[in-house]
Amino acid sequence: MRHTFLCLDGHTCGNPVRVITGAVPALEGATMAERRLDFQANHDWIRTALMFEPRGHDMMSGSILYPPISDEADASIIFVETSGCLPMCGHGTIGTITMALENGYITPKDRNRVVLDAPAGLVRAEIEWDGEHVAGVRIFNVASYLDQADVSLHVEGLGELVVDIAYGGNFYVIVEPQKNYPGLDEVGVDWLLSRSLQVRAAANAQLLCEHAERPDISGFHHILWADAAKSDGAHARNAVFYGERAIDRSPCGTGTSARMAQLAARGRLNVGEDFVHESLIGSRFKGRVESETRVGSKSAIMPSVQGWAVQTGVNTIFVDDRDPYKHGFVVA
Repeated sequence: MRHTFLCLDGHTCGNPVRVITGAVPALEGATMAERRLDFQANHDWIRTALMFEPRGHDMMSGSILYPPISDEADASIIFVETSGCLPMCGHGTIGTITMALENGYITPKDRNRVVLDAPAGLVRAEIEWDGEHVAGVRIFNVASYLDQADVSLHVEGLGELVVDIAYGGNFYVIVEPQKNYPGLDEVGVDWLLSRSLQVRAAANAQLLCEHAERPDISGFHHILWADAAKSDGAHARNAVFYGERAIDRSPCGTGTSARMAQLAARGRLNVGEDFVHESLIGSRFKGRVESETRVGSKSAIMPSVQGWAVQTGVNTIFVDDRDPYKHGFVVA
């Protein structure tokens, strides 16, 4: 049997986005959080087949669009990437909205606004148009917060790191320059890839991490290596690791939200202030702390993140049951 998937391919500020629009499975559950769990349990082969080699690559990230499940939403979304089926993905949301609007897969109630039912919660977006093309998308992300501060982490082969744990739709281990991490200009991509695997393994082994209100969201998939900005007009720079060998080419939407939550909790970023976040390739997201809120007992912020995306093609992908690599593979 051959399975056929229709996809829109593009990138958000340099990081790939593959929007799966056809031959998607029906999911069980009353909420997108429940449907994410159903996808993980029963349909994860679709993620690995379309994200991993030979149909994808180390940096591949994507989404699956569904009809809305709430009255307010224009569509529902599942996020897939090499690291798993995520509660939220910022660059994926920006890219998905851009391509879905330009190709008619979403017809919003208001041309300038889109609302998505996501596993992490309701996500709103404002659209900037340039004729018939989407010039920019600002997403209003889920409540984000600093979960743990100044945590000492022993990393095999590296030594001690003092890190912060923050949530911005996914949990992040945030590492700022210190003795055993001299900064992005002093280390190469190979160092980041190998050390990120070690840091993630150490964090998952040594730290307890569960969302303050959502027990279905726990554990670490992403490491955010922070540093000072490199160009005028930016406030900070980062390299976000995910999957097994991926460094985000964009500044990372949920990572930017987590970073703003960390800085706000430390008194380094205030409500209404912009936060321009730079990636390794120099692309930028423009973040902003929209308001303050609480998540359980923790102080939190409501962040927004603005970025752009471009479609690079339309893809029809086959997954043939005769193929020994039908579900993909990863070269570690």
